[in-house]
Amino acid sequence: MQYKQMIGLEVHCQLNTNTKMFSNTPVSYGKDVNTQVGAIDLGLTGTLPCVNKKAVEYAIKVCHALHMDIDPVLVFDRKNYYYSDLPKGFQITQQEHPIGRNGYIDIEIDENIKRIEIERLHLEEDTAKQLHHNDFSLIDYNRAGIPLIEIVTKPVISSGKEATLFLNMLRQILIYTHVSAAKMEEGTLRCDVNISLSTYNQLGTKVEIKNLNSIGNVQKSIEYEFQRQIELLENNQKVIQETRRYDEKLHKTITMRLKEENVDYRYYREPNIPSIRLDQQWIDNIQKKLPIMPMELKKIFLETFRLTHKQAEYLINHKDIASFFKQTIQYSSYYENIIHWLLGDVVAYLNKNHMTIEQTTLKPQYFGELISLLKDEIISTKQGKIVLQKMLVEPISPTQVIQEFNFKQITDEDIIIEMANTLLDEHKELVDLYRKGKNNVLGFFVGQIMKKTKGQANPRKTNDVLLRLLKEKV
Repeated sequence: MQYKQMIGLEVHCQLNTNTKMFSNTPVSYGKDVNTQVGAIDLGLTGTLPCVNKKAVEYAIKVCHALHMDIDPVLVFDRKNYYYSDLPKGFQITQQEHPIGRNGYIDIEIDENIKRIEIERLHLEEDTAKQLHHNDFSLIDYNRAGIPLIEIVTKPVISSGKEATLFLNMLRQILIYTHVSAAKMEEGTLRCDVNISLSTYNQLGTKVEIKNLNSIGNVQKSIEYEFQRQIELLENNQKVIQETRRYDEKLHKTITMRLKEENVDYRYYREPNIPSIRLDQQWIDNIQKKLPIMPMELKKIFLETFRLTHKQAEYLINHKDIASFFKQTIQYSSYYENIIHWLLGDVVAYLNKNHMTIEQTTLKPQYFGELISLLKDEIISTKQGKIVLQKMLVEPISPTQVIQEFNFKQITDEDIIIEMANTLLDEHKELVDLYRKGKNNVLGFFVGQIMKKTKGQANPRKTNDVLLRLLKEKV
């Protein structure tokens, strides 16, 4: 029997605000436990919440980037449940009136574009963080009250690969709009998966997978769960509605708790926050100030600068490198050479030293100048690598490095011909070998000239001259 996966994602993203969602408590990471918490975050008697305007602005930013309909009336609700990580015994969220509805992200899969529809985006506050031990648990309230947006897709994703492509694109949008660090490994981006299998005549039972801590694990958990449910159905067993987690060591999903029926959270309107009508001009101005989005930027990289799909994909996934590329092309129009050196030697240096490009002393103006010097054959590739290494650790121009090392490239063909003729006369036995078909002799002659000139002879011209002279002798 043919089974179709119906997958929906629920993505929680912490917003980069200075203070919490409903209080003026600072949002600071890496602080001692329970030092970044206030009376409002704990819901102490007599406290009243106050809406964080910046968090609302960030939510609107993301709504615009996701092509969503924005509700001009801001309404909050209470979600009532008792759990140890919820200090108030309820969570302030949005149920009936999410700030955004009906959005989408287009992903590129197998050279086709698929639209992943987004049902809603709403604002809420985060819960506290639990630290579990063998026979007890500890709670850190620093996270309680941090602004979150929750983004819920429609169940239109049909594979683990599609899910990861969607999450990668969503993460890029969150980073490009400057609303979040969006790092799953740090918990600023979290994802739950809802998956069911359907046949041509029957909708399957939904299973939830929670606590996924990387985009890679999202795909692995979906692929495992797909096979698990197929095996159950093929053996005439029921798929139970439940919540599961993905075990990285066992590479499988494991039952957390059964979910026989939906929990009644007894939602009702938050009595301490009146409805707020948002100014339409403010909403429109947020959209006007949006930076260029990843997919649009990728299109520019492909069509304007003729980059490969792989190169363009790397740039939009690494915003700092993309920014450096865009700055460099203001000083040099050799786009192909810029991207070759940037994604080659520069990225290799960054990876080796665990650095970002901002942590180096490399300047776009000087990098563009270096590329032009290489393209114009003022220096050789070997010399260029030495110059680049120097520029990565000192704020110095390539011209200064060239002067310091006395770099120059011999491009005068007459000089190269003279050296080549002398070399061929000194090694007539090797010329005879070349005449007999030993073509690798050419490499020896090129190497000797490069050695005599200390790498300053132009390699291409040296190769061409030697090849021409050897053919003449043959």
